[in-house]
Amino acid sequence: MIYKRFKISIIISAIASSLYAQDKPFDFNKAPLKQNVYVQLPLGSIKARGWLLKQLEQQRDGATGMAEELYAEKDNLGKDTDWLGGTGNSWERVPYYVKGLVALAYTLNDEKLKEKAKKYIDWTLNNQQPNGLFGPQKMKDWWPRMPMMYALQSYYEATKDKRVIPFLSKYFKYELANLDADPLNEWGKSRAADNMEIAIWLYNKTGDRDLIRLVEKLKQQAYPWIDIYTNNQFYFFGDDFQPKHMVNVAQALKFPVVYAQINDTKANLDAFTKGIKHIMHDHGQPQGLGSGTEFLSGRSSTGGVETCTVVEWMQSLETAAKVIHQANIGDQLEKVAFNALPAQFSRDFKNHSYYALPNQVLSVNGGQGFNQDYGSGLISSPYSGYGCCRYNMHMGWPYFVKNSVVATPDQGLALITYGPMEIETLVSGNEKIKIAEETNYPFDEQITLKISLAKPTSFPFTFRIPTWCIQPTIKVNEKTLKGVKAGEMFRIDRQWANQDVLELNFPMEISTRNQVNNSISIERGPIVYALEIKAKNKLIKTHTVKGFADYEILPESPWNYGLLLNKGKLNKLFSVVKSTMPENPFVAEVAPIKLKVQAKKIPSWSLTYNQIAAFDVPFSPVVSNEKPEEIMLVPFGSENIRLSCFPTIGNSEKIHGSLSENFDNGIPPNWVFYGGGWFWKDGAVNASSNAGSGGYGINGSKYVANNTDFHDFTYQANIKITTDGDAGLIFRVTKPAIGPDAYQGYYVGLSASGKEIQIGKANGKEWTVLDRINYPVEMNKVYEIKIMAKNNKIDIFIDDFTKPLLTVKDDQYQSGSIGFRTYKALATFDSVKINSL
Repeated sequence: MIYKRFKISIIISAIASSLYAQDKPFDFNKAPLKQNVYVQLPLGSIKARGWLLKQLEQQRDGATGMAEELYAEKDNLGKDTDWLGGTGNSWERVPYYVKGLVALAYTLNDEKLKEKAKKYIDWTLNNQQPNGLFGPQKMKDWWPRMPMMYALQSYYEATKDKRVIPFLSKYFKYELANLDADPLNEWGKSRAADNMEIAIWLYNKTGDRDLIRLVEKLKQQAYPWIDIYTNNQFYFFGDDFQPKHMVNVAQALKFPVVYAQINDTKANLDAFTKGIKHIMHDHGQPQGLGSGTEFLSGRSSTGGVETCTVVEWMQSLETAAKVIHQANIGDQLEKVAFNALPAQFSRDFKNHSYYALPNQVLSVNGGQGFNQDYGSGLISSPYSGYGCCRYNMHMGWPYFVKNSVVATPDQGLALITYGPMEIETLVSGNEKIKIAEETNYPFDEQITLKISLAKPTSFPFTFRIPTWCIQPTIKVNEKTLKGVKAGEMFRIDRQWANQDVLELNFPMEISTRNQVNNSISIERGPIVYALEIKAKNKLIKTHTVKGFADYEILPESPWNYGLLLNKGKLNKLFSVVKSTMPENPFVAEVAPIKLKVQAKKIPSWSLTYNQIAAFDVPFSPVVSNEKPEEIMLVPFGSENIRLSCFPTIGNSEKIHGSLSENFDNGIPPNWVFYGGGWFWKDGAVNASSNAGSGGYGINGSKYVANNTDFHDFTYQANIKITTDGDAGLIFRVTKPAIGPDAYQGYYVGLSASGKEIQIGKANGKEWTVLDRINYPVEMNKVYEIKIMAKNNKIDIFIDDFTKPLLTVKDDQYQSGSIGFRTYKALATFDSVKINSL
C-alpha cells in the first residue's frame, strides 16, 4: 500500500511538471510561504562589465577553466570520476565545482565552459535511479547531492531544460520517503538549508505540498541552527565539531531565513541577525566575517579565514537579502565580496590560499598552530591546504553577479549590490528592459543606470542605500529625488521611459572600526584598507599544468607600524590618492584608490617564536620613540600579505590597578584566545573540546586579557576541570601566540589526572616546572585559586587563603597580562579578581 501511494505521488508530480510547461519569468513564493520575498533573475540575465568582468575572465583562464587539468585524479575531476559513471570517489568535489562552473559559464556565455559543465549535468540527469536517487550509486550520503542541486537549479534558470523539474521532483519524493530510515548526519545535518532552499524553489514551480513537508522534516533533522544563532551556542556540542566548524556556520547562516519562508516568525528572522552579531563580537575580522581555522577561532589578528567560509558566507547573505529587505545585508555582502574574496586568490586567480589572515605579513610553509593545521595552508597554490576550497571557491564571483539584481513580487526590480553590469530582464509582466550599470564602484562613488525600453512602462525600482554613506543622492533625468537616506531600501515607483538615466551618488568618507586588542581597521565606503607591503614571490614548486606553481610570499618592506591619529578628524589625517582605473583594481601597485597616513614603527612588534607569522597586534595605544613616517594603504583584497589591524601610537592605557570580571555579559572584548576555542555559557568562560583538531588546539590554549599589565598583585579566580588534563591561571604574560607554551610568563595549574598543583614558566617555546605538590584535585569541583606575586616571590593558595600551598622565587618575568590556560583539558573559569599590591 505504501508503495502504491509513493508511485501515485510520483505520477502526480510528473503531471504537475508537464502542466508547468509554460514557465513564467519569475516564480515568487506561493501560499502558504512567506510573501514579498524577492527572487533571483534567470542565470545569464546579468552580465558583468569592467573590473567585475575581469574577475570572471580570470576565473575562466585560471583555476576554474583549468580545474580538470589541475585535479585530474579519478577521486577528483578526472575522466573516471564517479560523477561521470567512473570508479572514482569524488564525494563533494565534483558538485562543488559544477555549482560554480555552471554559474560562471552562463554568466560569461562561454561555450567551452558550458561544454565542461554540461557533461556533468547530462550524466546526472540521464542516470537517475528508478527510485529517484541520483549521483554515484555507491555514495550513501545526502550532503554531496545538495551542491549539485544548486548546479541543476542554475542550469535550469539558464536553459529551461525540461528534464530538471521532474528530475528534482522525483528525487525529493525519494528523500521524503527515506529520511526517517536514513536521517541526516554530519555534513548533511549541518548544511540542510541548502536542501531546503532548493525544495522551496521547486515548490514555487510545481505547487507540490509534499515539498513543504520535506522542508519541515529537513529542519527537524538538522542541527538546531535557529537556537544556535540566537543564543550563541556554537560551542555547546562537546566533541561534535560540526556546529563550530566555520564553513558550516557560514553555510547555515541562511538556515533561519530559508525556514522563515515556511514559518514566518520574528524569532526565525531575528536568528539570522543575532547569529551574525554573536559571531562578529566573538570572532569578527576586519574584512566582514568571522574567523575559522577551521573552528571559530576568536578575534586575533593572526587567526585565519578559510576560502570556503568566504563564498558560503556570501551565498547566505545573498539568500538573506531576498527574504529580509534590509540595506545592511547588502552592505555586509559587499564588504566580504570586495575584501575577503579577492584576498583569498592570487592576482590572476590561478592560486588560492586556504587561509587568509587580517595581519598576514608573510606566507610560508609550516604549521601555524591552528585548530586544523596545514603546512601549505597559507601559501599561494592551486593545492593550498585541504581540498574542499579548491572546488568550492568557483561560485564566489559568479554568484555575486547573479544575485546583485533581483525581481520583486510587485513586478519590479531591486538592486542589492553594485558594480559594472548589464541587466536584461522583464518588468511589469512581460516588458523587456535593459539596464546598463556604468560605474567603477566600489572605488568610485558614482553609479549611472541607463534604461532601455520599447515603450513607457510603470514598475517599482528599489535601491539599497549603503549605511556607511554620507548624504547619498539619487537623480532621475538630472532631477534630484527627496527622501534618500543612508541605510534604507529606497523605492521609486513611476513610469519609466526609454533612455531614462538614474545617477546614484554614494559619498565615501574614511572611518575606523575597533578590532582586537583595541586596534583599528581603516575603511572607505565598502573597502577595507591595509598597509601596502612590498612583496616577493618565492617559487617553491612548478606544476605539470603550464602556468601554475606554488609560491611563498615574503615581505620586502617594513610592516610593524602603528598609526598616528591623535585626535584630528580622520578625513584630514588621511590623504586619498586617486589614479586611473586599471583593468584589475585588486593589484596593489595600480590600485585606483590609496590612502596616505602618518605612522611610526614599533620595534618590539616582530615575528613569533616559529618565525612564520607575526605576533598578534599589540594592545593600543602603543608607545613608540621612532620617527614619524608616511605610509601607504591599499585595498585589503589587492594583496596576499597585509596588515589591516593597526595599533595606534600613544601612551599605554592598560589596566594596572584592579580588575573584576564575572563574565555576566558574555565574552569581554579585550580577552583574546590563542589556539583552541573559548566560549561563554551560564555566566562563565569555558575552554572548548577540540576533538578532531589537527593543530595545537587539541593540546591546549590560552585566553588572555591583553588590556592588563600587572607587576605586584593578588589574582584569584574560580576553576572547574571537567576532563583529564590540567587547567589554571597565567600571569605576567607577554607576547602570547598560538600554542600552549607560546607565551612568556608564569602558570599555576591544577591537574585532575595527576592529582597535583604545579607552577612553572614558559619562554615562548618550552615549559619549565618551578615546583609542584600533590593535591586531591577532583573533576567537576570548583576550586578558588589565589596567587600573590610580589617582586620575585610567588605564593599560591587554594580555597583557604591563610596559608600558601606553594611558594617559589623567580625573577625572569616582572610584569604582564593575566589570563587562563588549559592543557589537554576542558575547564570552566569564573569570578576573576585582581588587585595591585
